[in-house]
Amino acid sequence: MKNFLYKNSPVLACVWGAIIFALCATPGHLIPSANWLELLSFDKWVHATMFFILCSLLFLVSIKYDQSKIWLIIYFFICVLYGGLLEVMQAKCFSNRSADWQDFVANSFGCLMAVLFFKKLKKIFSMQ
Repeated sequence: MKNFLYKNSPVLACVWGAIIFALCATPGHLIPSANWLELLSFDKWVHATMFFILCSLLFLVSIKYDQSKIWLIIYFFICVLYGGLLEVMQAKCFSNRSADWQDFVANSFGCLMAVLFFKKLKKIFSMQ
C-alpha cells in the first residue's frame, strides 16, 4: 500500500480532489441529515479529514519529486483556497447547498493537520 501511494500520489491527489468536488457539488436534498451527527460535529470532521488527505497527498508528491519547501507552502495554500472556493460555489452554483464558514475552517484545519503530519509522512516515505 505504501509503495502504491508513493508511486501514484499525483494521480491520487487529483482523483481525491475530484471526489471532494463531487461530494461538495451533490445537491443538498440528496445528503442525509441526522440530528445526532450534528451533535458530534460529524460534518466538520469529514471536511477536516477530506482536506487532510488531499493536502497529505500533495505533500507526498513533494516528497516523491524532492521539491523545495516552497512547494509545501504552495500545496497548502492551494488546498485552503480550494476549500474556500468550494464553499463559495456551494453558495452560488450548486443546488440546495449553502456556504458555511465553519466548513471552511474545518477544511483549513485538515490542511493544518497535514502540515503537522508532514515530518512523519516524510519519515515514512523517505526510504522509497
